[in-house]
Amino acid sequence: MEIELIKGDITRQSVDAIVNAANTSLLGGGGVDGAIHRAGGPAILEACKKIGGCKTGEAVLTPAGQLPARVVIHTPGPVWQGGDQNETRLLENSYRNSLKLADAHKLQSIAFPNISTGVYGFPKKEAASIALTTVKNFTPEHLKKVVFVCFDEENYSIYKTALGQN
Repeated sequence: MEIELIKGDITRQSVDAIVNAANTSLLGGGGVDGAIHRAGGPAILEACKKIGGCKTGEAVLTPAGQLPARVVIHTPGPVWQGGDQNETRLLENSYRNSLKLADAHKLQSIAFPNISTGVYGFPKKEAASIALTTVKNFTPEHLKKVVFVCFDEENYSIYKTALGQN
C-alpha cells in the first residue's frame, strides 16, 4: 500500500474516500468536520442525520455530496485527557476502522486528516506515530493508496520526519 503525504485541503482531494474527523453527533462542527460539511453540501448532513451518531473510534460512511471524493468516512477521534483514558487505543481504532470500512467497500484510495490533533488536543507527534503505525500494520484487500493530508505546517513537518522524507 502506497503512503503519500501532502500539505493541503482535504476537501479538494480526488480519492475514493476522505476521512472526516467528526464529532460523535455527526452533525458537523469546526475544523476539518465543518470544512467537509460546508464543501460537501447538505447531502452529507442529511446522510449523517439518518445514521444518528457514531461512537469514538468507530467509523461510518456517507455519500460525499459535492466533494471530489466518492464517499466520506466519518470517525470521531478521542479528546485528549492526559493519556490515561484509552486515547491511544481509541485513536488507533479511528484509523483502523476507517481503513476496514474503505476496504470493505472495495475502495482503492483514502485520505486522512490529522485526527484529534486540533481542538481535541491530542499531542501531534504521538498522533502521527499512531496514524502511521496503524496504516502500515493494516493489510488491505483492495486499498492501494493512503494519503495523509496535513492542513498546517507543524503536522506536515512531523509526518515528513516520521516518514523519513527530510
